[in-house]
Amino acid sequence: MVNVETLSTGVIESSKFIAEHAKDVKVSQTACKQVAESIYHAMKERSYSTESWSQNTLNPKTKDIATVDWIFVVDLLNFSFWSSIDVKDTGRSDTNRFTVNYDGQSYTGYWSLCAAINRALDDGIPITTPSFWKDEEECSNELIAQVFHSDTLEQIPMLQERIDCLREAGTVLTSKYGGSFANMIAQADGSAVKLVKLVVDNFKCFRDESVFEGRLVQIYKRAQILVSDIWACFNGKSYGRFDDIDSISMFADYRVPQILHNLSCLEYSPALSTHIRNLLPIGHGEPAEVELRGCSIWAVELIKEEILKSYPDAKINSILLDFYLWDKAKEVQKYITESEIPCHRTRSIYY
Repeated sequence: MVNVETLSTGVIESSKFIAEHAKDVKVSQTACKQVAESIYHAMKERSYSTESWSQNTLNPKTKDIATVDWIFVVDLLNFSFWSSIDVKDTGRSDTNRFTVNYDGQSYTGYWSLCAAINRALDDGIPITTPSFWKDEEECSNELIAQVFHSDTLEQIPMLQERIDCLREAGTVLTSKYGGSFANMIAQADGSAVKLVKLVVDNFKCFRDESVFEGRLVQIYKRAQILVSDIWACFNGKSYGRFDDIDSISMFADYRVPQILHNLSCLEYSPALSTHIRNLLPIGHGEPAEVELRGCSIWAVELIKEEILKSYPDAKINSILLDFYLWDKAKEVQKYITESEIPCHRTRSIYY
């Protein structure tokens, strides 16, 4: 049993610092309080829990070490799926964006990654096996490109960066952890925080940090979602037993800030709003990019706090709130009008 009082990823503390010093993004405490009630009831109505994870068609249904390895490779490569083809959100056509056809369905965004991995496994390619990634003869760059090939015009963004992630992770897991992420989980001794720290310490590609206002801040989107997916898949048991899972924050990407702005929980300066509406890029580590992500984390913490004030026995944490907000953002995507903010555009391996 871990002493949860002494452990922290640093993410929530960083998000509070960012929110207190942000210039272009403001967290509206009033709006966070106002939406907390409706979010809680919407989540309750949809029965958001760890059980929700396995209900998706593409996610594994087994609870074994093969599933641990599947989750690891998915979250290792879970970044940057927004399409560069679309010039404007209005009048857009998705027919050419990166798409994977699998089992009679077409998938885009994050789900295209899951579909591509399942497609490769069906074809006998051991794409979830770390020792395979390390072998550059058997697992060539050309083979990896084939695994993640698109069934439309646009190919997967940042292919070389994904290859680099696979090579790094394959080397670390085979040399230090017996060829499976499950052995790193065992070393964490039931602590989600300790596992996040092991991940960011061992894999440079998971080290999602920036310097903001002279301070190193931690975001750790992919490291945290990796731990959270393990927790959700295994329903908090076996590989997914973490005594301090509530210490994990939401996962700061480009989709959740959009829905938080839609809910008025985030407010943008006129300059940043214009920049995002014009679909101009924001570099990873730029102040506005750090503010967008850090303030999103803090907003979700405020929403969670408000829910637990009203419903102390609610089985809710920032992970489940993120799952709901991300799903909600995807649902309303097709209904977004010109008056509403699009996603900010940052090409990064971190989200």
